[in-house]
Amino acid sequence: MESGDSNIIIHVISVLFNMSWQIFWPLAFGLILSSFIRHLLPVDTVVKHLGKTDAKSLTFTTILGMVSSSCSYAAASLSHTLLAKKATLANAMAFLVSSTNLIVEMFIVLVALMGWTFLWGEVIGGLILIATVGFLFSRFYPKEVEQELRQHIESAELAKHAHSDCGMDMSNMKHETSDCGMDMSNMKHETSDCGMDMSSMKHETSDCGMDMSSMKHDHMDMPAQEETGLMSKITKSAGFFQMDLAMIGKEILIGVVVSSILIALVPQEGWKALFISNDVGLPTWLHSLLDVIIGIFVAMIAYVCSVGNLILAAALWHGGISFGGVIGFILADVLTIPMMGVYKKYYGKRPTKWMVGLLFLSILFTGLCVDAIFNGFGWVSTDQTVRTLNQSGFGVNMTTVMNLIFIPLSIWYYRLGKKANAGMGMSM
Repeated sequence: MESGDSNIIIHVISVLFNMSWQIFWPLAFGLILSSFIRHLLPVDTVVKHLGKTDAKSLTFTTILGMVSSSCSYAAASLSHTLLAKKATLANAMAFLVSSTNLIVEMFIVLVALMGWTFLWGEVIGGLILIATVGFLFSRFYPKEVEQELRQHIESAELAKHAHSDCGMDMSNMKHETSDCGMDMSNMKHETSDCGMDMSSMKHETSDCGMDMSSMKHDHMDMPAQEETGLMSKITKSAGFFQMDLAMIGKEILIGVVVSSILIALVPQEGWKALFISNDVGLPTWLHSLLDVIIGIFVAMIAYVCSVGNLILAAALWHGGISFGGVIGFILADVLTIPMMGVYKKYYGKRPTKWMVGLLFLSILFTGLCVDAIFNGFGWVSTDQTVRTLNQSGFGVNMTTVMNLIFIPLSIWYYRLGKKANAGMGMSM
């Protein structure tokens, strides 16, 4: 292997490691939060606040998104959880875009990289996008496709719990008289054993032929009121965390690897070839339209994470893309190819096509609006600062501190969830 090839490989690995370091803690935090919400948040609470789409629910969703996550993958998990808890599709999608575009850490990086103009562009663009998503998804998402989406979610939820009751419908059975499907009306319970030595087992934990002597009852899918203790709730929530990673872990890995390769191999000047020169003489609206479309397209194939993506956004801006194109690029972090794979797993093929289509139209409309507003009022400045694309996240900073907390925490939490799921026969 030549030294040049070796240097390229080392550079790609370095970028991959740096990007993974930058996004680890917000991803872990978002997925852990999602697991707790899925287990602990009552359906009635979600339905009360997010069961219909209006200005109040969109406001509540925006605030919830702002404080919940900064990683699109984690945001996708959280929005999926809200849908599983019976929130409207419009509210869930509004949460998805608010939790990736209206967050404090993004605002800080935007000001540092590109200046205050882009901060206000992101804030105004994020609010326009939330309102647009709420309108389009509530009015134009087909009802039959939404029904298909919800059936897909329900089927997945049922599959997760299929093993927790031995695969039997026990809703009409009393646990203390469980008889493994036999007529035991003429038999004494103390001798009922389904062919097994049950002398050391309590009858109320009859297990349909499974050795449950080493299992805790709180790992079963029992009614919530029978769960006691903080640890049992943490264990059940950890099970959802482990299943989420098993479901979308590959898509996350692919997204980070592809993004790192692009950032490592494509020089900052190389992005200029994507954009249309101002000297071409196109009408302003058409030039803006094409730039926003290009910005969305670049985001689809070159995604790192909501905050890390701002580094590439700065490069695009200095490469010649319009203001609206930059905003479209930043907002399109929910339309990356790996994210589409996550949506497909969560919701099914046809619901995902409609979801992606409406999100694309919403982001395109938002980018055009922001471009028109800021250029119309003369707020766009070309005097911005920019840093290199590949930045090391190491050092005494917030990223390091949070990773030192979340790396061991997430490993412990994952192992706890894996053990809980294995105990229920749900190895993934």
